[in-house]
Amino acid sequence: MDVAKENLKQAVLWEPGEGKKVRCKLCAHRCVIDDGKLGRCCVRRNMDGTLYSLNYYKVCSANVDPIEKKPLYHFQPGSRSFSIATMGCNFRCDFCQNWQISQAAVETGQVDGEAVTPQHVVESAVRTGCKSIAYTYTEPTIYMELCADCGPLAKEKGLANVFVSNGYMTQEAIDFAKDWLDGINVDLKAFSEDYYKRLCKARLQPVLDTISYIAKQTQIWIEVTTLLLPGENDSEDELKRLAEFLATKAGPDVPWHISRFHPQYKYLDSEPTPVESLERAYNIGKAAGLHYVYIGNVWGTKSESTFCHNCGRILIERMGYRIVANNIEDNKCPNCGMQVAGFEL
Repeated sequence: MDVAKENLKQAVLWEPGEGKKVRCKLCAHRCVIDDGKLGRCCVRRNMDGTLYSLNYYKVCSANVDPIEKKPLYHFQPGSRSFSIATMGCNFRCDFCQNWQISQAAVETGQVDGEAVTPQHVVESAVRTGCKSIAYTYTEPTIYMELCADCGPLAKEKGLANVFVSNGYMTQEAIDFAKDWLDGINVDLKAFSEDYYKRLCKARLQPVLDTISYIAKQTQIWIEVTTLLLPGENDSEDELKRLAEFLATKAGPDVPWHISRFHPQYKYLDSEPTPVESLERAYNIGKAAGLHYVYIGNVWGTKSESTFCHNCGRILIERMGYRIVANNIEDNKCPNCGMQVAGFEL
């Protein structure tokens, strides 16, 4: 992949090292990259001792989505989000559901996409009636340069910015983004170091650190998603430890989305997640003290909707990604007056 420097964007969050090496500080891999080589994301290259982003001018997907699709259920419910992505990822999940774009740079060495300016992204969001821009589909951390240029422009136009992320960013990256990043959904894929190492080629602890730091030390609204893989991360013990972590380290108001798995990419031998497993996880989350637990990828269930954790009144009724009714008044339950956690409800 021979690319002239003038066609690239200099990367953020890195430092020079000896012998023209660089250390990337964007994600928890903290890659030390030799001259001419790529980081583990395959979209950041050291060129003569300077780190460049290879995907800044390569937007590969742009769509208008319901914010509920992210999923974010307590963030501008019922609104639309202008969703963009570039190729690349810092994980190698065997079950990736967007592998065609997340893993293309790894498998083919190609980073394809269209040169789209941040101004055009923001203008497109405004023109299509969106209330936010979502950096999603692949891992937004590894196209932080584009996010960082779009984010402040979006804020100027009254738009919010949200990430859908694997949570493997460094604290430096969170601090870099926190002035313009309003919301995030973090995939907490499991509560097992073995699972992360074997199926994602990553580690668990950095994701836990990200969730705790965002929830306790920033104003960024956070929700968490766990995709349940049968026989891998769905044991009662593991789910209890995961739910207890969220309740204590992120707080009982963090929404937890338990998502049904469908066979994808290299993980094709498993059956879809049984609904009974999702319901068991739901009950474990509620027993741990989480106020808002949802089941995803199973349309038409009661657990798609938001209920007051104090009196049980239905607050937001959902059918798939569609809001049927929003009964919240001034961010409170109209029945008992309990505050409802969220952003612009």
